[in-house]
Amino acid sequence: MSEEVVPQEVEEVEPEAEAPQLDPETAARRAAAMSFIRRLGDPVLKSRATPVDRFDESLRHQVERMAGIMRDAFGMGLAAPQLGISQRLLVYTVGTDAPVIVLANPEIEWSSDDTEGLDEGCLSIPGITIEVDRPVFIRVRAQDEEGQERLVEASGLEARVIQHEIDHLNGVLILDRATRDRRKAALRELRDQERNAEAA
Repeated sequence: MSEEVVPQEVEEVEPEAEAPQLDPETAARRAAAMSFIRRLGDPVLKSRATPVDRFDESLRHQVERMAGIMRDAFGMGLAAPQLGISQRLLVYTVGTDAPVIVLANPEIEWSSDDTEGLDEGCLSIPGITIEVDRPVFIRVRAQDEEGQERLVEASGLEARVIQHEIDHLNGVLILDRATRDRRKAALRELRDQERNAEAA
């Protein structure tokens, strides 16, 4: 999820906030990180990822790479499919200095009836925010990068970021959760961005 969430809230909920003015080195790192992230239209983003079945050094390297790309891209979360990898694996953090949490094969065991609608952004659909209604509280069972069981009880922004990234593992994007009118408007915005980029 892109940090543009906000309130702003988070992950974008992040709401993809306008990126702050960056020094050249930070801007270059962000651009490099964003170059690895698959964008809307890539088939991997619409496919259900396969379970992680090997918890080895290769997976730990993958987790480190994902965490680095997420931070350099100013994201709050990143799912393996966003890097073109069909694995049920995600990383997230809630706060600049907060630790990165790894969830492999996550399953939402319980979610509250209480929901909240907030704007969310996505690193795979940069520049677009969509209001998404999500449960405020969730309980998720998963594994960590060592294969050990991990139980996460989350609320607020953390719950939203986790749900956003689990959507990626199921081939669901924020546009899929938008109203028809908002989806059409977002697609127009994306086309305008592309035209402006080509003209620049």
